[in-house]
Amino acid sequence: MIGTATLEAGHSSVAPSAEDLLLTVEGLVAGYGPITVLHGLDLDIRRGEIHAIVGANGVGKSTLLRTVSGLLQPEAGRVIFDGEDITGMRPDGIVARGISHAPEGHRVFKGLSVEENLRLGAYRRGGDGAKNWAALDQVYNFFPKLRERRMQLAGTLSGGEQQMCAIGRALMADPKLLIIDELSLGLAPVIVEELLHILSRIHTSGGTILLVEQDVSVALGFSDRASVVQSGRVILRGEARSLLNDPGIKETYLGG
Repeated sequence: MIGTATLEAGHSSVAPSAEDLLLTVEGLVAGYGPITVLHGLDLDIRRGEIHAIVGANGVGKSTLLRTVSGLLQPEAGRVIFDGEDITGMRPDGIVARGISHAPEGHRVFKGLSVEENLRLGAYRRGGDGAKNWAALDQVYNFFPKLRERRMQLAGTLSGGEQQMCAIGRALMADPKLLIIDELSLGLAPVIVEELLHILSRIHTSGGTILLVEQDVSVALGFSDRASVVQSGRVILRGEARSLLNDPGIKETYLGG
């Protein structure tokens, strides 16, 4: 069993410097109407890392992402991004500052072409046409299948291709932090492996990735560091490799 106190696994208990931190969440309380989902959640994401948020359904993972992205207003707490307090900021302002979110469910605009979907990501950021075309070319380099299907309606893509399109659209905003909610949801393992390989390339190119994933083995096997969420709080955090070998994690999420 995993306890309720926040614990550190591995060597990541060493406090990072302020310059190392890209995103800090302090005492976040958020929910929906009378239902509180996050109960004073704390989180930090370091520049250049892949950080996984893991936990069962209904523990607050997606609520955390919606709050960080400005889609949900917090009741209390702070969200600090790249040294700036963005608590309660509108979603477009948060995108402009460098947070881009590929939401759960491979969401695309089904009646638009692949390329139209991607270009919408650039419109949310603004910028000149030349930079946006350069960003589009970079997305196609990461996702060659999208280049092949650029004039195809997004609604006719496979589930894996729609996930590629959703991630590509998020990348068009040139984010400092790329947030991906439930990467593997509804996808075959071979497709998940392909997506993880592409995300590894994105990370190598200089991206910071926050991955929220119900499949704990996938998340911990791919990330540098991770935080375990339970009942709206982070109860365990540390190096992903150490968490993968943690007896409590194995018992609770990996079948012993």
